[in-house]
Amino acid sequence: MNVQFDKLDNVYGMLTIKLEETDYQDKVKKQLREIGMKRPEPGFRPGHVPAGLLQKKYGTAVKYDVVNREVSDALFNYIKDNNVRTMGDPVPQKNDSFNIEDKDFEFKFKVGLFPEVNVKVDKNLTIPYYKIEVSDDMVKRQDEMLCKRFGSQVPGEAVEPEALVKGEIVELDENGQPKAEGIVVENGIVSPDYFKSEDQKKLFEGKKLGDVVRFNPAATCDGNETELSSMLNIDKAETANHHGDFNLTIKEIIVLRPAEHNQEFYDKAFGKDNVKSEEEYTAKLKEMIAAQLTNDSNYRFSIDAKDALMKEAGEFYLPDEALKEAIRINNENLSAEDIDKRYESYIPELKWLVVRDTVAEQLGVKVEEADIRNVAAMFARQQFAQYGLANVPDDALTHYVDQMLKDKKTREQIINDAMEMKFFGKVKETANVEEKTVTVEEFNALFAPKAEEKAE
Repeated sequence: MNVQFDKLDNVYGMLTIKLEETDYQDKVKKQLREIGMKRPEPGFRPGHVPAGLLQKKYGTAVKYDVVNREVSDALFNYIKDNNVRTMGDPVPQKNDSFNIEDKDFEFKFKVGLFPEVNVKVDKNLTIPYYKIEVSDDMVKRQDEMLCKRFGSQVPGEAVEPEALVKGEIVELDENGQPKAEGIVVENGIVSPDYFKSEDQKKLFEGKKLGDVVRFNPAATCDGNETELSSMLNIDKAETANHHGDFNLTIKEIIVLRPAEHNQEFYDKAFGKDNVKSEEEYTAKLKEMIAAQLTNDSNYRFSIDAKDALMKEAGEFYLPDEALKEAIRINNENLSAEDIDKRYESYIPELKWLVVRDTVAEQLGVKVEEADIRNVAAMFARQQFAQYGLANVPDDALTHYVDQMLKDKKTREQIINDAMEMKFFGKVKETANVEEKTVTVEEFNALFAPKAEEKAE
């Protein structure tokens, strides 16, 4: 067997595979013998079917199968063994002279090549990095959040924002009287601050112990079956029959009292003895906010770095035919027109992947298993934090990460995220980064549509 590769241009090559009879005939005979052992033929025992009969009955089909397999293996082994960087799927070239009865064959495949782009990251490439200024208002809001988080719930005299209201909830008839055989919840509880209706929320404002509030539970949650069944202690299936008014006689009001600034609070917020004064507390708040804002700054940097690298790369072409062939193979029901439309939508991301992978190779960026697990652990911590679990034990975190990475799609996404993080981190180290301090308003303005985009 002879395999020859000829580069046609920057994005295409031609792989020619020449197959001689000696390359496949033994495999054809072996497969025919296996058929003779497994398939009974009239008048013959398995394993005793004459070779001539097998050849006459199955020879052509087996030859097709073996030749196809040999060519396919040769094609992909050559690409792998010779490190040919390809894009898309090889496109078989039409051969009108092909005849399965021939002894020798020649097959040609047009192969899409990974484009060579002229892009380099060094100190000559300038990319902006926007640091968001920590404002007094941010510090104030962060302080309020921590004080509420570590505050305490105490009995109150009147309903105020974020209060929990407890009491007897009684269903009313059309005359505003307790409904015969209606719903009665002796120890009901509501949180007006979470009502979806402002009108319903206002009914509770300033109400005191012993007051009776007439309200509509269904209106507080837009008729949500789950919320309504929980409030009225009934099955979801029954909620549609109870969209009228109810009375709530207030027996208890629980209000939130934010924590005061003292050593106990400092220890809860930042760990024991890490903060010992108001000045240190304020400094820690600013440090916490700055760390949170770094994620936003890094995200913006990834956008600006991508724009800079694409501009540096300039215009280049992709192996359109090979890439469309990949779409066709994976979507057999698509028409040629649909394939063209889908491919057009893929072009920007495909070009970015070419530029990113070219630069990644230059900078030696590789994703290791440790990187994948670190990113998975970061995502896991974020998920736990959403449920108020800040200090998850290491063994529990490791188990959760293992489960995440068992899912193929999740693992692929995490690998891509790890690559992006490591890539832009290396670009930031290598390029000339122009740091600019901006207000949060100025930072948000960076994401506003440009004038030319609005015109479109």
